[in-house]
Amino acid sequence: MRTRHKAHAILLDAGQLLVLQRGWPGGTTYCTAVGGTIEPDDVDVIAGLRREVMEEVGAEIGPPNEVLTLTESGPPVTVVRHFYTAQVINRDPDRRYGPELADPDAGTFSLVRVAPTADAVTALNLQPPELAAYVLTNLVTPAEQSPKGTLPPP
Repeated sequence: MRTRHKAHAILLDAGQLLVLQRGWPGGTTYCTAVGGTIEPDDVDVIAGLRREVMEEVGAEIGPPNEVLTLTESGPPVTVVRHFYTAQVINRDPDRRYGPELADPDAGTFSLVRVAPTADAVTALNLQPPELAAYVLTNLVTPAEQSPKGTLPPP
């Protein structure tokens, strides 16, 4: 059986969370972490994560921190999804270049910035549910505190 690895990141920027909103005509809109499949040319999972973040949002990130791993077993491929948090170092939407951005059959990809509050995160319909649970437990704080997931500057 083959194994395919995917890397995704909840991006942290100026005290806010950045995620991708996905949608299709007639489908349910949801949000998810930025990322995708590790390609054969990627040196490792982290290199693939950095490439995916640049493709989808045009951002460079600091050192990622792996926070969750999900494995979906099934023939003919087992998919291992690595989830990270990472601080945005700089971002320029004009640097987005992923092939899915130009493919109408891939649906829409919109960057969403939200405060790390339970109400805001719950309203995202963040998928998969295990990621939503992680974010609600570990990155959401009361408004009078700084976000738990804030990483020190590089």
